[in-house]
Order: sequence, then C-alpha cells, then structure tokens
Amino acid sequence: MNQTLKQIFDPGHHSKNINIALLVLRLVAGALMLTHGFGKLQFLFGSEPIQFQDPLGVGEVTSLVLAVFAEFLCSILLIVGLGTRLVAIPLLFTMMVAVFLVHINDGIGKQELPLLYAIIFITIVTTGAGKYSLDYLLMKKIQE
Repeated sequence: MNQTLKQIFDPGHHSKNINIALLVLRLVAGALMLTHGFGKLQFLFGSEPIQFQDPLGVGEVTSLVLAVFAEFLCSILLIVGLGTRLVAIPLLFTMMVAVFLVHINDGIGKQELPLLYAIIFITIVTTGAGKYSLDYLLMKKIQE
C-alpha cells in the first residue's frame, strides 16, 4: 500500500479514551449530518423541480448532488470509519460553503452550527478515525 493510502486510512494511535471519544464524535456528527443529507437525497430523486442554492456557480443540480455526496454518502462512511480522513474533507468543505457563502450575511446564529461541524471535521481529518473503525481493521489486515 503506498504512503498516500496509508495516510488516508491511518486511524491514528491514541489512548483508549481518545479512541472512544473519536468513535462517539464520528457516530454523532455522522448521524446528525446524515439527517441533512437524507432530506437532500429525497429532494434530488423527488418529483419536484430542483430549486437549490448554487453558491459555487456550478448549477443547482450539481450543487445539490455535491451536497448529497458529502452529507449523505460521506456521512455514512464517517459513521463506519472508512476512509475517514478523506471523507471528512467534503463534509468540511460543505460546512465552509455554508458559513462563508450561503450564510455569510445571516449572522452568527446561522453560522454557528456549520462552524461547529467544521471544527468536528477538522478534528477528524487531523486525528483519524481511531481504533473503533473500519480504517483500523483495514490497516491491521494490511500490516499482517
């Protein structure tokens, strides 16, 4: 396995308490974000015409697809801890778009939640999934 893949799947080397905290953080952040993604997924495949904010100028449908990718698919992968560092990046990017483009003029009340999520995703990108993850099992299997 090359060095880049090792870095992506590296669950980190933490104490038991930190591993448990990372598991809880992944489960809670992933599950809560998944609720946002599921609603967007239903909207994407629904019968209503798509009207979605396009803060990046890529089109409403593309913006919605990117949001569904991050908030639904990446949230599932975050929960199970597979490719955790990598999947936290689109989630982080989505939250930064929410803070600095979608809610830029709405004040801290609307920016607070995506900022909180962003801090969580930055933490996960830097620490990895922890021992209680598919990343850990994958790395363990590879190193055998």
